[in-house]
Amino acid sequence: MSPRSGDVLRVTRTASAQFAEPILFRVIRAHDWPTYRGWIWLDGYQLNAAGDAVDRRSIFVRLDGLGKVSNATTVPSRGRTVARPPVSTRPQPVTTRPSPRPIGATTGRTTAGAAAVGSGRSGI
Repeated sequence: MSPRSGDVLRVTRTASAQFAEPILFRVIRAHDWPTYRGWIWLDGYQLNAAGDAVDRRSIFVRLDGLGKVSNATTVPSRGRTVARPPVSTRPQPVTTRPSPRPIGATTGRTTAGAAAVGSGRSGI
């Protein structure tokens, strides 16, 4: 068995002594580097029980110590169901905004008061 990109593997102590505690591993790349017969360098992600990547690793393992795991058992569906209102097919009325009022219009200020405020002098 030669691991391929996307494969989820169970890596145990049989693959290498460092894996006394088995891990789940999603393969990114299987290197074709020359190694001992039956051994391989793999790049990938260590997965937690929920199938989420928790660490990126490069591992040197024996091929006969790797077990392929079904993706359905390790990677839960990430799709969420979101309730959305139905989309209306009829056109919606266009609402217009009222035009802005000119400066000083209907503000209650007198022209003299506005000039006094603008010049920094008091109208009193």
